[in-house]
Amino acid sequence: MVAPALEARELLRAEGIDAAVLNIHTIKPLDEELICSYANKTGAIVTVEEHNIIGGLGSAVCEAICGKTPVPVLRVGVEDRFGRSGKVPPLLEYYGLTPAHIAEKCKAAIKMKK
Repeated sequence: MVAPALEARELLRAEGIDAAVLNIHTIKPLDEELICSYANKTGAIVTVEEHNIIGGLGSAVCEAICGKTPVPVLRVGVEDRFGRSGKVPPLLEYYGLTPAHIAEKCKAAIKMKK
C-alpha cells in the first residue's frame, strides 16, 4: 500500500497539505521510535494496509503511541467484513484502498487534531 499512499500524498500536496509517508514493512518488530517521532511532528497518523483493520498495522500503531504520543489515528484497511475475490482495481475501490480514499482519511485526521 506504499504506492497508493504516495499517490495520496501527491493529491494532498495539490491541495497544499504536506504529508509524510512511512514504509512500515514489519509489525514485529515495530519501529515505535520512528512512529512516535512522526506522531510528534505531524499531530495525526493514518495507517494504510491491505488487511483487516483489527489486529494489523493500525492496531499496532495505536498501541505504540497511546501512552507515549497520543494523537488521532485513523485506519485505512478492510473494515472487518468478509473478503471478496475478483480483479484487483475493483476490489481496492470496494474496500476503500485507493489514493483518493487515503487522502480523504488524511484530511479527516487533520480536522481531528485541531
